[in-house]
Parts: sequence; structure tokens; C-alpha cells
Amino acid sequence: MASSSELENPSPMIVIPQQWSEAAESIAYDSVTSPPPVAFVCGAKNCGKTTFSRYLLNILLQRYKKVAYLDTDVGQPEFTPPGFLSLTLVDKPTPDLAIPCLKTPDRCFFFGDVSSKRDPTAYLTYISDLYDYYRREYYMSNQSGNRTKTELPLVINTPGWVKGVGYDILVNMLNHIAPTHVVKINISAGSKNLPDGPFWLDEDCKETVNLIEINSARQDSFNRSVLNQKDARLLRDQRIIAYFRQCIPSNTKTTTIKELAHALASHPPYEVPISSIKIRHLYCQVPSTEIFYSVNATIVGLAISSKESKNLPPCVGLGIVRGIDTFKDLIYVITPVPPSTLEKVDLFLQGFIEIPTCLLQNGCEHSGVRTDC
Repeated sequence: MASSSELENPSPMIVIPQQWSEAAESIAYDSVTSPPPVAFVCGAKNCGKTTFSRYLLNILLQRYKKVAYLDTDVGQPEFTPPGFLSLTLVDKPTPDLAIPCLKTPDRCFFFGDVSSKRDPTAYLTYISDLYDYYRREYYMSNQSGNRTKTELPLVINTPGWVKGVGYDILVNMLNHIAPTHVVKINISAGSKNLPDGPFWLDEDCKETVNLIEINSARQDSFNRSVLNQKDARLLRDQRIIAYFRQCIPSNTKTTTIKELAHALASHPPYEVPISSIKIRHLYCQVPSTEIFYSVNATIVGLAISSKESKNLPPCVGLGIVRGIDTFKDLIYVITPVPPSTLEKVDLFLQGFIEIPTCLLQNGCEHSGVRTDC
């Protein structure tokens, strides 16, 4: 676990190697404006994929007014709490490459777990839908040749699971997306890297691939290693804490978790009629008599039923079910989702995203995730 001082002080600016800057510049400026570049960033765990993706976003924003970002890492997402797969439109550079910041996605799904291994099929279905949505809305022009939509470049960040089933998932993603650029980041432990060359293509495929292989960045501006093992659970808790901190007015003192926990406990919850909500447990079966009680004091995905596809309900955020009153037919929910959006929610999705233990026990300091980006 990181100390409180480490959480309070922002990380120093990461030193960007020349190899990284050349790779980002080539994607941003050596590409034609239309269609825009689609960059797929991949590599083993802790190789710097997220940092490079943030840096690439900043470089692309020097040429484009907006950049689309497809986040496929449900464990350590860039702009959402854990458990989400999302497409986000970014119009401002990331101020600190070492600190993530929360944004409202253009479209997202609640996967409900921190690893794709729980349900690889559903995971790939969500990603395919998000990419296809990007193609329709921000990549393709109409058939007459008159551009009616803004064409945006796309950055795709991926998880570090690159062996076994994780490798198969990555290959499936690459074949469906067919990016214009694939950035493969290598670490010194060669056995943990992805295979050399365009590993996702068949040997007899003659497709031309713009594959960029770079090495991981090893040091920050203080000459310290940036490849130290991170506490994944702590980072996930920080994102969840930062997300629900948005429920609290900015003038409320919440510099510690104890203060935040008290503020959330005092915060008036939304009253949601039980009759207006359906509950879907993503990875378990619950008896019908216990279905509402099973979500009490848990985190749920707030979703909107889709007439087009019952299996792909778009999600608008997270909520904490603070209590259930079956006599009054009410569920009490705490969420930063605005009322105008919350009115459309008719489905609660329960997965394995849990309320941080430190929030319940009042035992850790405040989050290191930006909410003002």
C-alpha cells in the first residue's frame, strides 16, 4: 500500500524518451487527415501503455480538435471507474501523464469486473460495439463524399494480459478493429513480450501493417524507475473514491476518507421506485425473493435498457445502493449521475465492483485521481 504522502503528492513528470516522441509524432503527423489514424497500443503489464496513450492523445490534440479514446482495460481504465469499457471524446491535453482523470464517456458499458477473463465473449462484444459506434459516428463519411460528421483519430489502450486467453482476446480485437497503427511496447523481460512482427495476422496475409515497436520508459524526471509494481487494488479504490467524491459539493471539506465517508453518509440519496427498476446480476444467479436485498449496500452499474439489443444496455455511471425499503417501494441510491440522466435509468447491473474497504473503515487518505480535467 502506498503511504499517505505518496497519495497526496502528484507524481513527477515522466521523461518521454525520444523513441516515444518519434512514434507519437509519426502517428499524428505522418498520417493523412482523412481518414484519421487509428492507433492500437499494446504490450505486457507495466510497460507504459497508459502513459504512452496519454502522451499520444496530447500530440494528436495538437493537430485535431478532438480525439476519441477507446479504453479496453477494465481493471485500470483511464477516464472511468473500474469495470467499464468506454469510448470517450477528449478535447483537452492531459496535464499530468502520471495521474488519470475522470471524464464522462460518449458511450460505455458496465462489464462489472476488473479482468476480461470473467467473460471473454461479452468483453469482445462490448469492444466491437464501441468500435463500430466510433466508425459510424466519428470515422466514416457518407457515401456521397460530403462529410457530414467530424472525423476523429482514435487511440485504443489495452490491458497487459498478453498470454493464453489474453493473447487470443488481443488478436480478436486487432482483427476486428484493423488499426492504421499498432504500437507494441516491449520490456526487458523478453519472454513476457508479445511476439515479434504483426503477430495477429496469418502468415499468408499480404496486408501492409504500420507496426511501431518501442521500448518501455524506465525513468522519471528524478531518474527513478517508473516500472515498479503498482498496487492494482489501491489504484482501483482511488478511482472509485474519486468518482463518488463528485457527489459532494466542492465547498465541503473532504480531504480525508473519514470526512468523505461522513459526507456520503450525510448526503441525501435519490429515491428510486422499485417497480421502475430491473436488477441484472452479471455473473451469478439470485433467487427472485432475494433479488433486491442482494444489491443492498453494493455498487451497481446504472444502465438504460436497449430495445435494439437486450444484452448491450448502455451504462451512464455507478451508484451505491444505500438502502431498500420494500414497504415504501423505494431504493435509495447515491450517485454523481445528474437527475436528468438518472431519470432514464431502468436497469441496475451488479458485478464484482466493490465499495472500497478503506471507505467503509475510514482508514486511508484521499484519492490521487483528478476529477477536474
